[in-house]
Amino acid sequence: MAGKKQQPRAKAKDTRKPRKKKVSPIVKDSIEYVDYKDVNLLKAFLSDRAKIRGSRVSGNNRQQQRQAAGAIKIAREMALLPYHMRVVTQRKGDKRGGGGGRGRDREDRDRGFEPEANDSVFDDDKNAQKTDGATSDAVEVVTEETTQEEATE
Repeated sequence: MAGKKQQPRAKAKDTRKPRKKKVSPIVKDSIEYVDYKDVNLLKAFLSDRAKIRGSRVSGNNRQQQRQAAGAIKIAREMALLPYHMRVVTQRKGDKRGGGGGRGRDREDRDRGFEPEANDSVFDDDKNAQKTDGATSDAVEVVTEETTQEEATE
């Protein structure tokens, strides 16, 4: 038994569907020069977080990828494109108050704080009425002082 040699296995046939090569937007629009001022074209090479996509994703060849990356970097310096964009998503089970964890609202309820049904963050009519009277008095005082100073001169 020690002298038997195993025969090599036959390679498995590749049953995957062949991928279609991606076509670059530079080739589609037959662009000769990638300009840093063409923001709409450059956005095609950026991800949703404003990272430069790889040539495998964008379909560029090496030279086109270098031109696009250089143009994006110049456009960022000129403040035409952002360096990064914040994407806010809520994850399930987020411990920081996202979806399934113990959130801030529950902690407030545990402490005895219950927001009223008609309270709104943007609706400050009650506070606006109180401050309107105070600010109008302050304005009147300022105008009286300026008129007294003008009268003494």
